[in-house]
Amino acid sequence: MIKLTRRKGFNFFRSYYDVYNELNDKEKVEFMDALLDRQFLGVKPTELTGMAKFAYISQTNSIDSQVKGYEDKTKTKLSTPCLGGEVGGVNTPSQQEEEEEEEEEKGKGQYVYTKKDFLKDWNILRTKHLNKPSFSNRLTFDDSKNLDSIKKDYTSEQIREALIGLFKQKHLPNGLTVMQSNPKHFLEKFESYFTAYHDKNDSLYGKKEIA
Repeated sequence: MIKLTRRKGFNFFRSYYDVYNELNDKEKVEFMDALLDRQFLGVKPTELTGMAKFAYISQTNSIDSQVKGYEDKTKTKLSTPCLGGEVGGVNTPSQQEEEEEEEEEKGKGQYVYTKKDFLKDWNILRTKHLNKPSFSNRLTFDDSKNLDSIKKDYTSEQIREALIGLFKQKHLPNGLTVMQSNPKHFLEKFESYFTAYHDKNDSLYGKKEIA
């Protein structure tokens, strides 16, 4: 049975894959069904049990944040019924491409969180929380791609929260201060720092500096 959805896709984080690989075949199906129904239909699982339930709960913060980011950005509830002709419904590839172009056109003139905005937030929050002047003014091609990917599921406010999650870390592996001085690491490990912010975890890498 085809389930009509409004959403066209979401970021599948490495942490999802990690917990998935800890499950047996039956549990993997249950976990993936719950994850996909939540991400595409907004449906929270109520019948998960055992390890499948544990795996889903371990990722709840990330999953719910992705859903909220999409719903806040589009001002649409995923649980709202979707008809076949609507955005995200059953369409041919060419129809979907046309719709994406239309959405891009509609978005012109509206607020968009840009690379410039991100770098401004990076410099302000790094200076505030580390008491170190920061003047980052560019992103590499890969960094820009990672930022674009994050923006699909997270709001600008959530990105700022994740930045605080990074700058609040008290100890870094092997004293790698570059982790807090260059956006590359943050953009690659965004989910970890977003989760750390909401968990109030300032010791992702342990209580003492790892030598």
